[in-house]
Amino acid sequence: MKSYIYPTATSTSRALIRYIIEQMDREPERIFYLAFSGGTTPSLMFDIWAHEFREETPWMRMRIFWVDERCVPINDSDSNYGTMSRLLLREVGIPNEFVFPIQGACRYPAQEAKRYSELVFSTLPLHRGFPVFDIVLLGAGDDGHTSSIFPGQEHLLASLHPYEESLNPYNGQPRIAMTGCLLFNAKKIVFLITGKNKANVVYDILKSGDTGPAAYVAHHAEDVDIFTDIDCFSDDSCLCF
Repeated sequence: MKSYIYPTATSTSRALIRYIIEQMDREPERIFYLAFSGGTTPSLMFDIWAHEFREETPWMRMRIFWVDERCVPINDSDSNYGTMSRLLLREVGIPNEFVFPIQGACRYPAQEAKRYSELVFSTLPLHRGFPVFDIVLLGAGDDGHTSSIFPGQEHLLASLHPYEESLNPYNGQPRIAMTGCLLFNAKKIVFLITGKNKANVVYDILKSGDTGPAAYVAHHAEDVDIFTDIDCFSDDSCLCF
């Protein structure tokens, strides 16, 4: 596991964008399969990407998927697909056939999880019997959740179904989450975590045990990089780094 620490959330986002472009430039003839998470921090990255890195990004070699989705309409501010579409995808004109959203407005999340699992199986290359993403971009909540897998839902980390229905325990919102069989099969897991409120989560990932879903994924996935900012280390609990 490698960690990269930058002065601000903005510089962290810029560094991660450059990192993704560099990964793709190393294999210029190949299609890359990428899965993105939602949230405030990726939203900042999407906005920067559209306005500062549009020309140097090989958009036509990207295939865009999602790590998780909230079960809301696309125009809802909670929609991960809707947010990325508005801030980045429409701005850069990536063709719709290269974009594979989870249908968050579905009435039956379990059925949509099954449909999306089948889509991913039929579209991505397979390794060890499961689809393999080149890069899976993850965030982490204050409680240590990731990929809409909350504490108490660790059984989803052992699921053999690529996507399953999950539930936000704080507001009862149904979600669709990438499970362990894809997370641990990805070529590379990248965490993007910024802000003072995430200090304890970063500590758990870098220095503690398997204290939550995010920490567990970070400790057990094959290739993990963490992009974070100095604010995550301003708390006294993190002065040991």
